[in-house]
Amino acid sequence: MASKLILSSPNSLLLQNPNLQHHNHHLLLKPATNMASFPNLTNKVKAFSIKCAATTATPLSQSQDLEERVFNFAAGPATLPEKVLKKAQSELYNWHGSGMSVMEMSHRGKEFLSIIQKAEADLRALLNISEDYAVLFLQGGATTQFAAIPLNLVIPEDSVDYVVTGSWGDKAFKEAQKYSKPKVIWSGKSEKYTKIPSFDSLEQTPDSKYLHICANETIHGVEFKDYPDPKNGILVADMSSNFCSKPVDVSKFGVIYAGAQKNVGPSGVTIVIIRKDLIGNAQGITPVMLDYKIHAENNSLYNTPPCFGIYMCGLVFDDLLAQGGLKEVEKKNKKKGDLLYNAIDESKGFYRCPVDKSVRSLMNVPFTLEKSELEAEFIKEAAKEKMIQLKGHRSVGGMRASIYNAMPLAGVEKLVAFMKDFQARHA
Repeated sequence: MASKLILSSPNSLLLQNPNLQHHNHHLLLKPATNMASFPNLTNKVKAFSIKCAATTATPLSQSQDLEERVFNFAAGPATLPEKVLKKAQSELYNWHGSGMSVMEMSHRGKEFLSIIQKAEADLRALLNISEDYAVLFLQGGATTQFAAIPLNLVIPEDSVDYVVTGSWGDKAFKEAQKYSKPKVIWSGKSEKYTKIPSFDSLEQTPDSKYLHICANETIHGVEFKDYPDPKNGILVADMSSNFCSKPVDVSKFGVIYAGAQKNVGPSGVTIVIIRKDLIGNAQGITPVMLDYKIHAENNSLYNTPPCFGIYMCGLVFDDLLAQGGLKEVEKKNKKKGDLLYNAIDESKGFYRCPVDKSVRSLMNVPFTLEKSELEAEFIKEAAKEKMIQLKGHRSVGGMRASIYNAMPLAGVEKLVAFMKDFQARHA
């Protein structure tokens, strides 16, 4: 059939197909350059025909999923709840009739104030955070907090203790060396970060101002199941990779901090929960953006915060509450973790998890193959089955399945089925 290309306006061309007029099929072609560059077209236009290979229009089914979701086992940025993504999609263009997207709002306007205030209220409800604590929505990731913690809590001559159970605890200790006198009172490095110490055996520094732990080591898959009581000072915890995965007694801690991109939102938001009496003692060299007092006094609005990321965290908090709170979320996470760890342990050595069983993470599950030469094939075949980001951290190797809150049980079930099939074919 023939279609006509005519000049619709000085700056556009219109493709008309006479056989599809009852569907009003027109194709408006916008040139990359102004039509004035083509005087023969603008001054003297003639209709001409081109051939069109299609004979019928095939509308796509509205139910057809053009972009099928994968099971994303990435350590972070990590998978987000499907309900949350769809809600954000529906509100993206015009948030609650405001006529604008959250990305376009003034962070001091009433619309965004309602968003950040609800996000804080929901987080307080989830973790039962008392008014003795400030909740701050900050930027810079947990890594920035490695410096902010000593800068806000101690002076350069003060002693502080660090329990190092993995790479992130080690990095936190090294950063603290710049602003305090930290001491590693226990390290799991010699045993390749597969254990957590007995708390009774910890020899804490007598005048230590705080004891720092990493509650869950994302890379090595080691998780505190309980928390030590500092003999002196306060307990400080990096909870980036298990934040809001289970109930936590916040009152045991002076400070909890967490990057959002594991369990509660997109990258770009860092949440700090700090006891209010600890605020206001920042070292003189502390940059204004690292001073907790500044952020607390301004309700996390001292400068433009990561507005859209905070909005997304708020949607996740709302979703976690709708699931029944963190006790119910923990039950789901235990079910997923048990399923995956059992598959590893029952494989007769084909798969191996190096972490001591008593402290295995429910969020990040590292494992290796007895035949290490098959690991690349395992990752490749899994990706073909729409299970991605299973490659272990470059410092550890092997595989790692991050099964955060938003990873559905179906994802873990599919991974376990694949693991059993892979073993049957390669054992």
